[in-house]
Amino acid sequence: MANKTRTDIHTLMETAPYQDITFGNVVYGGGGAREFNTGEWRTQTPVVDWDKCVQCLLCAPMCPDSSIPVEDGKRLDFDLDHCKGCGICVGCCSFGAITMKEGL
Repeated sequence: MANKTRTDIHTLMETAPYQDITFGNVVYGGGGAREFNTGEWRTQTPVVDWDKCVQCLLCAPMCPDSSIPVEDGKRLDFDLDHCKGCGICVGCCSFGAITMKEGL
């Protein structure tokens, strides 16, 4: 049975002793980004032009960080606490409704 400390991502900080770090530095536990605000890594920020958005929802499943929430069949604004600014959403938007701006 695996050591619980080694599989609990909450205990793996920069101060963790090397004995507690997982083999290959693998993070166990999906959805870690939901627990940690990783949006501060972003150097570019996606912006939606709501006049151009037709709510096709093609961008939502393409986001690797699940930062495009959908509620009641409608796309909401970006979850900037978790968006890393990769720009994949810009490339998949056929309507030009998403652009990137410099900065956070």
